[in-house]
Amino acid sequence: MPIDGDFLRDRWLDGGVAEDLRILNTQAPRARKTLAALLREDTPFVSCQDGGEHHFRKSELLRLASMLEEWEREELLLPILIEVSGESRQMTVRTKTGVEEKVLGTLLGMPVDREGDEIYLSRAQLPAIRRLLKSSTQYLFLV
Repeated sequence: MPIDGDFLRDRWLDGGVAEDLRILNTQAPRARKTLAALLREDTPFVSCQDGGEHHFRKSELLRLASMLEEWEREELLLPILIEVSGESRQMTVRTKTGVEEKVLGTLLGMPVDREGDEIYLSRAQLPAIRRLLKSSTQYLFLV
C-alpha cells in the first residue's frame, strides 16, 4: 500500500508540534504541593521538569488561604494547571477534590462549568484568573 505525501507531511508536522509542546511544558512542576505546605515555607516553590524552580507570591497564597477552610488548604494542589489544547476553545483544570472549583468560582464571581473531575474555562475567563493568580497557575500545553 503506497503512502501518500500528505500523510507523511502530516505525521512529520505532528511530531514537530509534539516536540515543541514538550519543550514548552518543561516549566511544568515535577510534583505539586498543597497550599498548606507552601504557606509554611519561607520561600514557597516547586521544582520544575527542567530542573528549575517555580516560585509563588506569598500574597497570592494568602489570598487563596482566605477563601478556603483549613482542610481545603490541605487539599488544594499548586500550581493550578490549566490545560490548553489546540482542539478546544475551552481550557481544562483537573480536580480530584473540587477545591479548584471553589477557588476559580470565587475569583470569577460566578460558578464554573464542572463535569466529573474536569473544570472547563473559556478563554475569556483566563485574564481574570491569571491577573489574580499569576504565580499560582500554570499552563500545560497538550496536543
